[in-house]
Amino acid sequence: MVTLLSTFGCGGRYNTIEQQDPHENDPYVYGEIGGPPRQTANQYEPNPEADARAAAIREKMFGPAGQSEQGN
Repeated sequence: MVTLLSTFGCGGRYNTIEQQDPHENDPYVYGEIGGPPRQTANQYEPNPEADARAAAIREKMFGPAGQSEQGN
């Protein structure tokens, strides 16, 4: 019962803070408003080893390709 009551203080209307954003309207932090994301400027070299590793991890976590579409 004590644990249940102690969790009520963690959320809700009392768990807020009003503070000013020091980087408000900073294009370095938030990018250009209405512009493309900054990540699109990054170019990466193709890495077949990383692609194979990612595919193996994906298969281990989610099963063979197409299996999740069957509804398991």
